[in-house]
Amino acid sequence: MVHEVTGETPGRTRETRVLHILPAFFEAMGALLLKAPAMNPVLSFRSSRRRFLRRSAAVTAGFPLISRLPVLGANSRLNIAGIGVGGKGMVDITGCDTENLVALCDVDDVRAADAFKRFPDARRFRDFRQMFDRMGRGVDAVTVSTPDHMHFLPAMWAIERGMGVYCQKPLTHTIDEARRLTEAARRKKVATQMGNQGRSNPQLRREVEWVRAGVLGTVHEVHCWTDRPGRWWKQGMEAPTDIRPAPATLDWDLWLGVAAPRPYSPAYAPFAWRGFWDFGTGALGDMGCHLFNLPDMALGIRDATRVEAWSEGMTHVAGPRWSVVRWDIPAEGPRPAFTLWWYDGGKLPPAALFPGETYADNGVIFVGDRDVMLTNYNGGAKFRSGRTAADFRSVPETLPKCTDWDRCHYREWIEACKGGPKALSDFEVAGPMTEVVLLGNVAVRSGRPLTWDRTRMRVTNDADANRWVRQQDRRGWTL
Repeated sequence: MVHEVTGETPGRTRETRVLHILPAFFEAMGALLLKAPAMNPVLSFRSSRRRFLRRSAAVTAGFPLISRLPVLGANSRLNIAGIGVGGKGMVDITGCDTENLVALCDVDDVRAADAFKRFPDARRFRDFRQMFDRMGRGVDAVTVSTPDHMHFLPAMWAIERGMGVYCQKPLTHTIDEARRLTEAARRKKVATQMGNQGRSNPQLRREVEWVRAGVLGTVHEVHCWTDRPGRWWKQGMEAPTDIRPAPATLDWDLWLGVAAPRPYSPAYAPFAWRGFWDFGTGALGDMGCHLFNLPDMALGIRDATRVEAWSEGMTHVAGPRWSVVRWDIPAEGPRPAFTLWWYDGGKLPPAALFPGETYADNGVIFVGDRDVMLTNYNGGAKFRSGRTAADFRSVPETLPKCTDWDRCHYREWIEACKGGPKALSDFEVAGPMTEVVLLGNVAVRSGRPLTWDRTRMRVTNDADANRWVRQQDRRGWTL
């Protein structure tokens, strides 16, 4: 079932509509002259149930004589499509409301109702594959705000068509997917951004400058923690027994996407999927890409060589009730090696790291040989030495700052889509950081200390653990 709203795209005159369709027209004509195949076989969905894309890929896969440039509407606005526009997805498309929102895609009519009301002229879809097919080259960029297990497919689909991508965190559901998205974005030279918006907070960026300037000395440990799960969502549960017919307003089959078929349960959707391995990435996947922002920008978090995890309550279907994870991050350039620690579900770093301080629900501690800094994922540093921000006025400001930082995260991506500087959480940095986050989950699920070969993307001391590095997608949902 596909829902569409007829009418003109906002912000378009007759003249700009004609200019909008010309690139697609000439590309389609060129493809016919060259007898291009009806579909790019690399991107074809091999589905016996649905054959949505028989005719469109000759146009959308890319004609070699015409480059993929943004098809800007009136006032040089991007044409943006939102995939998953309920909940956080509504926040994401609203963050892009300076542009033309031309299409909205969601499998749940109730969750998407606010978005449909806010942007009544956007065409509506339930299946992102149909959206790409019907919209053709009328989309410059997409936001992807689906559950974790469905980040990769629409993001890759858009990248291969030369579209910019804003994708929620964690970037992907598996390490392999993160690597492939990063490489594809680099190859296609598209503008990307992950939805870890705290990276755009001016206070966090100022603290990055302090750490880079050496106010802590050499950092040899970083500790990050969150209060998830628990009151936010459950983990450590068995498969749900509350089985019901899916609501008529929800296409449950499309919601499952790459995941194996199963009956609908309200324990999965619309929110609590985060705790289930098949759909989410647990507390570490959900919050790691926020809390690792500052240490990643200041030190670089990539290419871990060893990881070990301790946890309790994990089941075959769900993440643990709590976990503690340690990664060994190797030296990079002049920056020495350091250890990265993670705590969730009520576990906290040692109190001795910052005596006399009651740790907040979420936080980050940098341990250097000159000082220790306690902060949060949006900044707000305290120093064990008692120093304050006034002591670091002389540290040069090297990162851009803005006051409306939550919108700034979207604006930096939009400007990158229009040819401006790269966004500071583009996939070149977000991809490797996501790999480290998800490697922590591999260690949690393995229960053993693991050694990691980043180049070969393999656990070298536990062959069985490699089953969680990649996933077997459901038949019919394969690129």
